[in-house]
Amino acid sequence: MTHSNGELHLGILLFDGAEELDVVGPFEVLAAWSELSSLAPRVTTFSPDGSGVRLAKGMCVVPDRSADDVGPLHVLVHPGGGGTRRLMTDPAHLAWLREVRATTPLVTSVCTGSLVLAAAGLLAGRPATTHHHHFDDLVAADPSVLVDTMARFVDDGDVVTSAGVSAGIDMALHLVSRLEGDATAAAVRAAIQYDSVPPVPPT
Repeated sequence: MTHSNGELHLGILLFDGAEELDVVGPFEVLAAWSELSSLAPRVTTFSPDGSGVRLAKGMCVVPDRSADDVGPLHVLVHPGGGGTRRLMTDPAHLAWLREVRATTPLVTSVCTGSLVLAAAGLLAGRPATTHHHHFDDLVAADPSVLVDTMARFVDDGDVVTSAGVSAGIDMALHLVSRLEGDATAAAVRAAIQYDSVPPVPPT
């Protein structure tokens, strides 16, 4: 999964209202992978027009590039967050997603990012997941989606979706494991000192 120049290119989409950890969780994992890996993957953040964005809880982020000049990707990460509601009904964004899907080997989503993928028709008839408060919304976006209500992430080959917010970290570590191997993913997990067992019990 590399270009002729050997570079592995991963892009994280930024948009107004994206959930902070949906963005920075995968970014931290993938950037740590870039530092540790002999593959030296390149991680790029981009927004539709290249402008800075205000994320869901107020964090402002300046992307590296715009969607027009991000270049070919091997992996797209589409975050979730309140801003996805607008994107789900934005014909230009949905058309862009379909175009990107045609040339990108692996399209991924975090949290309610999968609702946008579904609205674009990219999850038709496929297993997928999303934030546990939005399973019904995923069905409403495309009734043919096979909603997995238990998984932290669902790998369906060329599309990977993850559950809510922090599950994007798990998914990103899975991508490292899939693209380079378990040993590298374990090294990344150690580097960011990530322990997926929470210190408090679930409610």
